[in-house]
Amino acid sequence: MPNAWMIRAGEGGYLAEIFAKGHVAIGWHQLGDLTNTKTADEIRQKYLAARLEDKKGAASNAVAMLYKFRHAIKSGDWVLTYDREKREYMLGKVFSDYLFNPKLVGPEYPHVREVKWEHHISRDSLEPASKNSLGSTLTLFAVSDDVLDNLLKVAGKPAPRPEQTHQESEEANLRILAEEAQERIKDKIIKLSEDELPILVAAILRAMGFKTRISPKGSDRGCDILASPDGLGFQEPRIKVEVKHRPDTAIRAQDLRSFIGGLRERDKGLYVSSGGFTKDSKYEADRANVPVTLIDLNSLAGLVVEHYAKFDPEGQALLPLVRIYWPNE
Repeated sequence: MPNAWMIRAGEGGYLAEIFAKGHVAIGWHQLGDLTNTKTADEIRQKYLAARLEDKKGAASNAVAMLYKFRHAIKSGDWVLTYDREKREYMLGKVFSDYLFNPKLVGPEYPHVREVKWEHHISRDSLEPASKNSLGSTLTLFAVSDDVLDNLLKVAGKPAPRPEQTHQESEEANLRILAEEAQERIKDKIIKLSEDELPILVAAILRAMGFKTRISPKGSDRGCDILASPDGLGFQEPRIKVEVKHRPDTAIRAQDLRSFIGGLRERDKGLYVSSGGFTKDSKYEADRANVPVTLIDLNSLAGLVVEHYAKFDPEGQALLPLVRIYWPNE
């Protein structure tokens, strides 16, 4: 099966009508033509030369998306975009190599691929898991085989129109709002730098009632954060935390084994990875002789939502959020 990619139609989907004419495109026009680039490092040099971002994490994420658009996407791959106004996804196939053309979509979106759209799919037709997966506000990301199967299964079928009471409709709207809010929080977390993510994790632990110590920058002790009731590790539970901020790289089994090897008998292990975990690494955590909990990006965003009301000023400043009030009727 060809790869599948989700490419957002600009902020809020305002480019959906232009995309519908047979294109997808991404921004970062300041970098100029990427035709002659061959590696991610060459794109990174262009990005740094343009001085677009100061944060290392933000630069890495942007370079990863630019590299995927230029090199990873192939002719014949599936591509997907969302029309917010119509609440439908356009699904088609890429039939061109990378193009640098500021005139096709617009001067701010000069990195272009030509697409033949084959299906228009109502968001309401999709399974909840697919909706959640596609809810990310990242500019470009890979679509899983399960989500692609769901899209192709419902392609061409009319959107379901279930009978809903007013209360059911309100509850559905609230669920959609909550899902979108969590996706936006995930996007904010992704943009944090490698140094900032441990600070966020420590803020969550403090909101849960622990005291924390963050290891000095550059230290390599297999433990980025120590959390305990007293903050010194003398009182239990004593939680040792490893934090990895590699959004495009899942943690492997050997990484888990190394972390687990540094835990003592009465330690609790917490491994946080913005890139998730491989199947084998999850197996390593399950079979460990000491308790080890794995936290991926979804779980991390959920913990932020659950405990944000008790965040201290440092945590709130790192990840500013606002409360939304919804009528309870």
